[in-house]
Amino acid sequence: MFEYEMHQLRAADLAREADHHRLVREAKAARAARRSARQETEGRVSTTLRRTRFTRAA
Repeated sequence: MFEYEMHQLRAADLAREADHHRLVREAKAARAARRSARQETEGRVSTTLRRTRFTRAA
């Protein structure tokens, strides 16, 4: 009887672990979909102002 109970506990643990992995995978997929939806077809362009390596000509 003890082995059956241990089997039942292990099966429940595996089911919880599988649910957790499924939720993580779905969250990553949703995040990737939102990220790709925000990007335009031309690609992402940085809007930060960076200093150039060269100075302006007079």
